[in-house]
Amino acid sequence: MGHPVLRERARRVDPSEILASSFQKLIDDMLETLDAYDGIGLAAPQVHESVRLVLVGINEGRRREEDQDEGDVEEAEDAEEEDGSLSVYALINPEIKVVGRETGEDWEGCLSLPGLRGRVRRPNDVTLAALDREANRIEMRLRGYPARVLQHEADHLDGVLFVDRMESLETLTFLEEYSKYWMRD
Repeated sequence: MGHPVLRERARRVDPSEILASSFQKLIDDMLETLDAYDGIGLAAPQVHESVRLVLVGINEGRRREEDQDEGDVEEAEDAEEEDGSLSVYALINPEIKVVGRETGEDWEGCLSLPGLRGRVRRPNDVTLAALDREANRIEMRLRGYPARVLQHEADHLDGVLFVDRMESLETLTFLEEYSKYWMRD
């Protein structure tokens, strides 16, 4: 937090750029960063690249579940526990549409705000249209935790951090206090 690129609107990626070795290297470098920090999502602005690219880990067993209300955006461990098949999607120029009016509030963290957690209200059900790393159009519907992760990462493309979405700063906490007082058993 503090680097100007995190508060900018990232530029759309021309489909002709996607297969270029430099763009593919950016995706690979971001995958490496995500793995190094045990993250579940990462946006290009977080690595100081102002392009509309996010990586989102989606547990295939949980992708379309009806009731998901757990986890922390920064930590991948909880998402992998269900069936162990976490797929990381590179999503270029993601377009998100809210489905229905149902929202949920849950804890989020961010690699750009290390050691902080806070409760954020977000729509529970969204559709996604984007290009993948081969420049193919993909579409999917996400609900619960995967939808939350996608929205969190997509916010970075518009210069928005999770603290900007908090309705109240009363739940903003350091990870140590979160672990002591707020974490679910």
